[in-house]
Amino acid sequence: MLENLVTEKRNPDSMNLDELSVMEIIRLMNREDLKVISAVGKALPEIEQVIQQCVNCMKQGGRIIYVGAGTSGRVGILDAVECPPTFGMDPSRVVGILAGGTDGAYAKEEAEDSFELGQQSMVELKLEPRDIVIGLAASGRTPFVLGALDQAAQDGAVTACIVCNPGSQMAKKVSYPIQLDNGPEVLTGSTRLKAGTSQKMVCNMISTATMIRLGKVYENLMVDVDVSNEKLYYRWLSMVRTAAGCSQEEAVELYKSSHHNAKAAICMAKCGISYQEAVKALEEHEGMVKKVLAALA
Repeated sequence: MLENLVTEKRNPDSMNLDELSVMEIIRLMNREDLKVISAVGKALPEIEQVIQQCVNCMKQGGRIIYVGAGTSGRVGILDAVECPPTFGMDPSRVVGILAGGTDGAYAKEEAEDSFELGQQSMVELKLEPRDIVIGLAASGRTPFVLGALDQAAQDGAVTACIVCNPGSQMAKKVSYPIQLDNGPEVLTGSTRLKAGTSQKMVCNMISTATMIRLGKVYENLMVDVDVSNEKLYYRWLSMVRTAAGCSQEEAVELYKSSHHNAKAAICMAKCGISYQEAVKALEEHEGMVKKVLAALA
């Protein structure tokens, strides 16, 4: 029954929510949000397993595919669409699927009740064993997501989930479940609150750690960032100046000669090599700047 789910239970600390002042409401919400940190912390071993699978799939040329409904689906889409500008990732490699359509603001919420539509969404993606499908559902019982995961398993893809009800149907269905127990919401059943926050935190970890392991970060710098506006251009220059120990003028020249490739620019500056040599060295060392610098030291 729905009312037996943790995410649907009433929170005893917010029974008089409608009587509280604004300050009392936000203090209560702030206290409850602290439980999210703890819940995610307890799930770190499971999160690590999913990230390792993501790295393996991506190295084989596969995809990370988030699939969800409502808030959960929007969280997946948000994480997916941030990967191209942050990490220079091909948009087809990290995908977000939302029940009822890709328009997160106006998706047809009733689509989440269709197991068959979930299956169809995966059929359209033409899944392969090198793909990983991550279902997001606070309840752990959403038919659309269950259908997508069912089809993913049939197609041989790796399956995982991020749910907020321990022991859920979805957690039992996948190979790599992440189960987060945030406790009942301040506003009963409003899983856009703690549940959504916890899922966003986990997606942050999955995409960021995966991209780091794929060589898209040098030290703690976003060296594969897509330079698409003035702010990112100056961030690129600052990043290369910091990493390569060069002047602003040299960074500007490197921007041109490296074809905007920050990793190549750093290798060119620190190792005294050409753009072509830098690109070749990066290809030979899985895109890892530190491996190139060590090899050419």
